[in-house]
Amino acid sequence: MGAYADLPGVRTWYETEGNGDPLLLLHGGFCTNETWGAMRTALAAEYRAFLPERRAHGHTPDVAGPLSYRDMADDTVAFLETVVEGPAHLVGWSDGGVVGLLVAIDRPDLVRKVVVIGANYRPGPECFERPAMLDAMAPDSPDLALLRELYERVTPDGEGHWATVVTKLTDMWRTQPTLAPEEVARIAAPTLVMAGDDDMVTLEHTTALYRAVPGARLAVVPAASHLVPLEKPDLVSRLILDHLAQDTVETMMPIRRAAPETSRAAET
Repeated sequence: MGAYADLPGVRTWYETEGNGDPLLLLHGGFCTNETWGAMRTALAAEYRAFLPERRAHGHTPDVAGPLSYRDMADDTVAFLETVVEGPAHLVGWSDGGVVGLLVAIDRPDLVRKVVVIGANYRPGPECFERPAMLDAMAPDSPDLALLRELYERVTPDGEGHWATVVTKLTDMWRTQPTLAPEEVARIAAPTLVMAGDDDMVTLEHTTALYRAVPGARLAVVPAASHLVPLEKPDLVSRLILDHLAQDTVETMMPIRRAAPETSRAAET
């Protein structure tokens, strides 16, 4: 079921499915809700899934001026307050993961648990495996053909607006986000950091994000790329559901999660 919410920043299209505790699914850049594919059904079987499409994506119109993660995070906060009417779990993929990190930092009262997939906390030139890919993202690029088709099928801005969206997003990726590890360390919600082992974001950056979030969990999916939710939806869904259901982590030989007194004893 789809509807529009008149938020302060932008009139936002969203869909809902399932019952239970609220779960926000935050799609990636250039994407629409269609890209959640089979995962949507699996997650909605356990939770009340909310799927907003961000400004300049899918059914949601673009706005004047440049795009920024901060504005999209503000839109998401407004959505949580207005539509969800309270805190929710956040599952963000790529750009949606960046938005999820910002919301978790700024509004911990609205966030229960967090999953970020292929997310980054620094600009693309600092953390992409191949930063030059930003220069190759032309509106008529064959690599963007499927995403262009999804966009043009539903956008209220008209097919001709695609070129503007490509320019705005690539400009944003070159300069944003600009979080410091100290800011990421403010995230209090239990967090799962996930990526494909051949992700466009370097594994070093993914690991740095994992280490910066207190008590975070890490999942690197083998034989997978930045599109891991499309490539291995069953596995990704299971990892998400396990994280959301598990309040504590108990392992046989904890190191990073060991109690301080246990850690000191192990060093002697």
